[in-house]
Parts: sequence; structure tokens; C-alpha cells
Amino acid sequence: MKISASIYSNKTKGVETLVKELDDLKVDFLHIDCNDDVSVFDDIVIIKTISKTPIDLHIISSDPEKYYPYLLKHNVDFVTFQHENLTAPLHLPKELKSKIGIAIVTETPISVLEQYKDKMDFVLFMTTTPGQSGGLFNKENFKKIREFRQLFPDKKIHVDGGVNDEVSFVLRNMGVYSVVSGSYLVNSNVIGHALHNLRNDNIQSHILVSDFMLTKEELPIVSSKDSLLIDALQSIEKYALGFTMMVDEEGKLTGLISNADVRKGLIKKINSLNELIIKDVINSNPIKITNTFTISEMLNFVKNSKIPILYLPVVNKENKLAGAITFNNLIKGE
Repeated sequence: MKISASIYSNKTKGVETLVKELDDLKVDFLHIDCNDDVSVFDDIVIIKTISKTPIDLHIISSDPEKYYPYLLKHNVDFVTFQHENLTAPLHLPKELKSKIGIAIVTETPISVLEQYKDKMDFVLFMTTTPGQSGGLFNKENFKKIREFRQLFPDKKIHVDGGVNDEVSFVLRNMGVYSVVSGSYLVNSNVIGHALHNLRNDNIQSHILVSDFMLTKEELPIVSSKDSLLIDALQSIEKYALGFTMMVDEEGKLTGLISNADVRKGLIKKINSLNELIIKDVINSNPIKITNTFTISEMLNFVKNSKIPILYLPVVNKENKLAGAITFNNLIKGE
């Protein structure tokens, strides 16, 4: 996952000094918030003379057209327009080579992005108030990120607001492409240490797995009472997660069927495949965690496991299925 340093969050260092420090630390992008002020391009000119790090510009304006000549002249790498400030359709110049993003705040539904799907390369989820530094990450955005990925699987996801080390880990696990870090990163006493923490898995966390797990409604589930083998296979195929959960009539987790379990069942019955039934492929005692686990507890659990873990069922104290954690996106990103 890429780290974009919000340079205007630091009020004590000059732009040149801060950019040189961030370049030495090999930050991925330099984030600039433009609150309807074209003078930010004066700083962009300075930055481009001392740095080759890509610039990540967020424009908050009801008049985006006035920025087009500047964007064409200075060739900004990433340009994001704030949806809530736009008062007319976005008509971008064909010559513009920037990657284009649309930013939305937490309260704005994902559905508004449909109108931009042919223009945008990525979405920017504003998880605190746009243009303001130091806010807390709004956990409602974990669900919105999953919804966006389902609707726009070919678009990248950027996140801005309240990103610290524990939020960064969750977002990496969700397959987010880039995060903007302001106060946590550029106002740290030691910026290099903060940058390391944003990329590190060894964190102390108070975020619960229930805050960001896939919910039951997003999971492949079959009934342990009357499901056939074909039901399980179709469930695995439909959701493309590599597994399906089994629950009883009360919603309690009774087992898990993974691609590996199906493979083992086939090997066992290779000479009599017509006799293969669903119970031959069920793992009746899958590794699982509870919805009260923090990220730190989950990571320690995974690290202490004797077998590699790609996904974890999450249950409540009554062993009822609550959701699941998958690590596919984290593995790809790392």
C-alpha cells in the first residue's frame, strides 16, 4: 500500500525542508490539499524542482475548470475532485494525463460514483472532514470500502483522514491502494518512525475485528441441515473467496468447506467419485476467532498458528457466525 504524506498538515516546516525529508524517507506520494486556491501551484512548481516524488492533489472547489490550465501545464500525477463541491458535470480536457479521482465524504452514498465511472481511475474516501487535519477515522468507511470494491472492482481505492498505524493495517488488509497521512505522519516527532509504523504489522490496536470483517450478508453460507455437495461447490464458486461456511438453524458455525477440503475429499474418493457427499469435504472444527478480538490479538493468533491462515471465521460468544476475515488482499499488497 502506498503512503501519501499530507504536507500542509505540518505548520512548522517549510515546504522545501519537509519535501526533502520525506524524499529521504522514500514516501510514495506528496499530498496537497487545495481548498479552492490556485496558489498551491506555486508550491507545486517548487516541489517539482527538488523532487521526483509523484504529487497527489486534492481539489475542493465548485469551479474545477479554472484549474485545468494549471493541471495541463504542470502535469500533476494524481488529481482528485471533491464530489460534494461540484455543482455541474465534470468535463475534463482530453489532453489531461493525470490519474483522476473522485472524493466523497462518509455521509455520501457510493451510488453517486456511478456518474463518474468513465472518468475516474480511483475513489478517495474522506474518512474525516475534507481539508481539516487531525480528525478521527470514521469506521463506517470500512463497509463503504467493501461496497465500492464490489461495484467498481477495476478502480483503485485511496483513503484520507485519521490514518494511523492500526487503521493503516486494516486498510492494507482490505486492499486499499493508497492512504493519505497528515497529522500522524508529518507532525510526528520522528517522521521516519511514523512512516515505518504505517507499513508495519507489529502494532498495538484497539480496533476490533467486528469493525472491518466481512459480515454474514457478504459471505458464502450453506445450511448444515439439508445442503448437498453441489450447493457447497456453487457457493464457493459464486463468492470466489475460496471457501463457504456451514451453519445450523440457529446460525451457529458447524463447519467450513474450502478449496483444500474439496481437494482432500476428491483424493479420498478418487476411485469412487460418484459416492462423494458433502460430509466428505467438511472441516467440522475450523480455526476461528471471536468478534471481540482486537487486531493485535488476531495477528498474534495467526502468527502462533501451526498452519498458514488465509481466512478466519468470526463467531460471537454463542458460536453464532458473525462474519469472516480474509487475508488475500493483504498478501497481494505486501
